[in-house]
Amino acid sequence: MAEVATSRTFSATSDQLLVVVDPVARRADGESVRIAKDVIGAGAAGTKVCLPDGPEEFARALARRGSRRPVVVGDDRALVRAVELLHRQRELAACALSLVPVGGAVALARSLGVPTGAVAAARAVLEGAERRMDLLVDDSDGVVLGTLRIPPLGGATSVREAGAGMSGPWRRTCRSLVRTLVPAARPPGTVSALEAGPARLRVEVDGETLVDLGQPVEGVTVVPGASGRARVEVRPASVGAEASPLSVEGGTVTVSGAHFRYRADAVVSGPVRTRTWVVREGAWGLVLPAR
Repeated sequence: MAEVATSRTFSATSDQLLVVVDPVARRADGESVRIAKDVIGAGAAGTKVCLPDGPEEFARALARRGSRRPVVVGDDRALVRAVELLHRQRELAACALSLVPVGGAVALARSLGVPTGAVAAARAVLEGAERRMDLLVDDSDGVVLGTLRIPPLGGATSVREAGAGMSGPWRRTCRSLVRTLVPAARPPGTVSALEAGPARLRVEVDGETLVDLGQPVEGVTVVPGASGRARVEVRPASVGAEASPLSVEGGTVTVSGAHFRYRADAVVSGPVRTRTWVVREGAWGLVLPAR
């Protein structure tokens, strides 16, 4: 994950804070949520805590934060949701985001350098330093903080889990999506699209074709690299001897071909026929422990 120079260092009295506690985190580990609120509240007198019941209230809380610095208490999905919302509001560049990881899916947070213990993460909120990081933005305004994968490893499970903590229309929508991705019953010997074998995709990096439709591939991985460039790896399908991965760096990545799904961080999207991702250098800031 690319980083640029630290732009700001915070102290307990430098900002008023808005602590947004994701509902999934409250159910998954209420004790860690309580510890995080206590530590942050004791260190910053101007702290406001918001307990949204679902994605719509989560979005409203961020939109109405005013001059408060946002702190998300939740898992990787909550972090990605916050970054995407701020990006779509065109407020990401001016916002330093903090995270206290709570929940089962915190691998992305760990890879970004966020402490996974509630006390350590809460102290970083109060006394950490903002680090600007590169971001992948696609042509539908979606974002990728960590890793993009085609096909989406563990995609079916992730889509099911995406409905956790939702109610009413949100849960019904998620269940409908799951039914389209994972049919309830399949004839013996068949597989779902998420479990299918090698795909035929065209992968272009900065306008140059890395692999075309005639070469089946086992998978494509894209990760924000350094200085506005992404690391792209294509694993060709092999027959007999193992084929070597194809690796390249670039600022724009386009994948096209038959309908495909992709996993961006913790979220599975698609199917789509084509999608383009562009690297935005230093597009978002995350408060991490000061070095």
